[in-house]
Amino acid sequence: MAEPAPTTNEPTIEADPEVNRPFAILAITKHRVLTASPSSPPTIPTPPWAMTCYSRYTASLTSSIERYPIENNRRYERIPTDSQTPNQMDSFAYSSTDIMRKLSIARLPCARKGINRSRVKLQGRMCAELDRLDLTHQKLKILLDEKLLLCPVENPGRVLDVGTGTGIWAIEVPPNVKFEVDDCEEPWTFREKFDVVHARYLAAAIADWPKLVSQAFQFTKPGGYSEFQDYDLVYYSEDGTLTDDLPIQKWITTLLQASRDFGRNPCPGPYLAQHMRDAGFQNVQERKYKIPIGPWAKDKHLKTIGAWNLVQIEDGLEAFTLRLFTQILGWKSEEVQVLLANVRKDLRNPKVHAQFDFFVAYGQKPTDAV
Repeated sequence: MAEPAPTTNEPTIEADPEVNRPFAILAITKHRVLTASPSSPPTIPTPPWAMTCYSRYTASLTSSIERYPIENNRRYERIPTDSQTPNQMDSFAYSSTDIMRKLSIARLPCARKGINRSRVKLQGRMCAELDRLDLTHQKLKILLDEKLLLCPVENPGRVLDVGTGTGIWAIEVPPNVKFEVDDCEEPWTFREKFDVVHARYLAAAIADWPKLVSQAFQFTKPGGYSEFQDYDLVYYSEDGTLTDDLPIQKWITTLLQASRDFGRNPCPGPYLAQHMRDAGFQNVQERKYKIPIGPWAKDKHLKTIGAWNLVQIEDGLEAFTLRLFTQILGWKSEEVQVLLANVRKDLRNPKVHAQFDFFVAYGQKPTDAV
């Protein structure tokens, strides 16, 4: 059975009645979406922030990063043996980009002037997934009206970006950035605290959310802010067009449950604000955003966001799915590919008005806290 749509008093997203052909997106920009007939092959022009497969600003990778095996032309964390729990192995079942989301930490600005320009060449599908993460960044910026942070902080001196991924968020914030490769679920060892601690898009990557938020509280300066932005990846429709018999609903329901069974919450968004209150933050604020999948919405702003969202989902289907389905659930690779082919059809079906939610929660550390 499909998971029910969230109960909400918010206005529903109205569908565009003129959108009645399968989506074939040719180009997406900040303010408009260009579509074509299904016979035209969809091609997305390379944006300026994704012109290369090289990481422009990275620190040297530690040997610990090399312990992750390569499967399906992607790098993964190791799956625990029968005698080890996922937490004992600190394991994760998604792709190399998800490992980067979990392990990478950006400190900004840093004591050092300038940027470490050592480069790590990333080839093949991993390069495409890095582009997808950058595309997701652009989508979220559009969603939040070009804002990188919603918390009311002015001119922060030190900012920590947890799970920085490709580093694109961190690069846009200050002139000085230092990248460190570490596991954000291990004890943090910074010598100084931060004016702002930021974490975004860690869905299905974290085993212990209360611990992560508590560490953010510990390393936020008194009077400073922490902000978490993340998804509730349950797909739903407000008009009944996303039905239980559709392949896309079977796929997302199976995917989310497999992630939960593996000990990683794929839907942390609705719990962020409470985690922050429990950790000790005050003045906690929460905002919820609906994100359509595809350019089916009548509202132009949501139509653009939906187009960006469709592209990043399609580009990430195999990365989201292959290892969880084949290694955890025991599916054959051929079975997965058949399912994903049908999922792609549903994603481009203008009659399926699927969407999911995105949450932003921020709070302030009390001025009298240690």
